[in-house]
Amino acid sequence: MMRPKNPQLLVLSAALAAFLSAAIGVVAQTTPSRSLLAISKRNHTLAIVDPNTLQVIARAPVGPDPHEVIASSDGKTAYVSIYGGGRYHALSVIDLVGQKALPDIDTGALNGPHGLAFVGGKVWFTAEGAKAIATYDPVSAKIDWIMGTGQNRTHMLYVTPDEKQIYTTNVSSATVSILEKVALPSMGPPPGMRPPQGSQPPPPPPGGNQPRMDWNETVIPVGKGDEGFDVSPDGRQLWTANAQDGTLSVVDLTTRMVTATLDAKTFGANRLKFTPDGKLVLISSLGDGDLVIYDAASRKEFKRVKIGHGAAGILMDPEGNRAFIACSPDNYVVVLDLKTLAVTGHIDVGDEPDGLAWAIRP
Repeated sequence: MMRPKNPQLLVLSAALAAFLSAAIGVVAQTTPSRSLLAISKRNHTLAIVDPNTLQVIARAPVGPDPHEVIASSDGKTAYVSIYGGGRYHALSVIDLVGQKALPDIDTGALNGPHGLAFVGGKVWFTAEGAKAIATYDPVSAKIDWIMGTGQNRTHMLYVTPDEKQIYTTNVSSATVSILEKVALPSMGPPPGMRPPQGSQPPPPPPGGNQPRMDWNETVIPVGKGDEGFDVSPDGRQLWTANAQDGTLSVVDLTTRMVTATLDAKTFGANRLKFTPDGKLVLISSLGDGDLVIYDAASRKEFKRVKIGHGAAGILMDPEGNRAFIACSPDNYVVVLDLKTLAVTGHIDVGDEPDGLAWAIRP
């Protein structure tokens, strides 16, 4: 299709388009206060979906190879990790109210951003290529904290609301990292050091005698290819799906030990999520068209639901009545009724859907 090159023709074309839109009553739909966000990896777009009508009301462009998405606490901004197999170094930013792309965030040497969380007013993200976790402060527009894991392919992410615990899966190391924020004694003078007789004592170290904050890491071996994971609603357990083993690892978060390894036969497992009531665990697999559902209490398989030819992202409805599963090979998002465990609908958000999130404006 040829585009007019003359600036006057461009203006006239825009005016004509606006006139025709108004004439036939076409107006842009506003973003609802409660929106479902869905990534299309192939189309490089973020779809904004009305969860009541299950209709896409707007799409915004994002960078190449988008994987995960998260929204700010006020529901006005979305952040998308641009992964590139651990090579890219950007977060795409979307104005959800204006339904438009904003300038990307360059994560610099923190390449391969993937897992996302928004806690304490900041964007938390894993940097798989840098074996690290970092935070971006939207107010200062700076990356203001970085912590290495020392593990390979630090991938998915969970941050507790008090920001004192971080959980992540390290796919190629077959481990789970637990980072805990702790207070350490003040630095003080070096042990055994005494000032010369009659001299003034040395000045206090920066920060005075205030305790220092640091992070302790606990590394827990799990199954091979651990990727998708979730923390139970009561905060007591962490379950991870191990794609290469086809197993599920259950970690007690008090003892920080694996208490069970379940032979779920979920090879190629991609994501794992608890239902809001904590009773069921849903596991998706890119290599299998069945959604595997486990009973959390008995740790037994409860049901398998045919949803397509493979699946990735899983998102629970905060109201507890539905789950949304991104069926990447089938180019749709499945709507699952959590009471009947039946598929009740499909949403076309673009080709190869993956990351899903909620955006809720108070």
